[in-house]
Amino acid sequence: MFQRLFGRERNANRAITDALYAQIVAAARQTVFYSDWNVPDTPLGRFEMLSLHIYLVQHRLHGEQGVAAEVAQVLIDEFFLDVDHSLRELGIGDVGVPKRMKKLARMFYGRTAAYDGALRENDRVALAAALARNVRPDAGRWPQASLLADYVCEASQKLAAQPTESLAAGMVAFPVAGAASRRPA
Repeated sequence: MFQRLFGRERNANRAITDALYAQIVAAARQTVFYSDWNVPDTPLGRFEMLSLHIYLVQHRLHGEQGVAAEVAQVLIDEFFLDVDHSLRELGIGDVGVPKRMKKLARMFYGRTAAYDGALRENDRVALAAALARNVRPDAGRWPQASLLADYVCEASQKLAAQPTESLAAGMVAFPVAGAASRRPA
């Protein structure tokens, strides 16, 4: 009996997490990031954008209780399972995956700390610098970092306005990347 009850709850959370994760992945794959803003369309570039979007949802859910807190944890678990799966698809063997996962986890949490500090201080310059350092470490100068920083701030505000109940039900909305820069003045 308990397994049936807990199994239903786990399946419900799984469906919610799957729905949220699919929407996060779709937001991270917006073409403008790669075509107009010069985010590298490589496994590492896609990791950076997915990490950024996962962070934005985690930032929104931080401090929530109940189902929202559970969904936040399951979402992080799903993200790292997806990264593990992607590494294996790239041909990295069982011996190499844990080492790379440890490195990618450090990268993720280091980035979230930098983004968190910049967002908390409402410092777009620091946010753009952190994004440039993480997304385009090879570029001496990356002018599109300010566009991405604007998007991150807009996404953070949009997520903050979304009811916790909606997020806990598997519904999340991100802004369309580049929409603000395309609007006529």
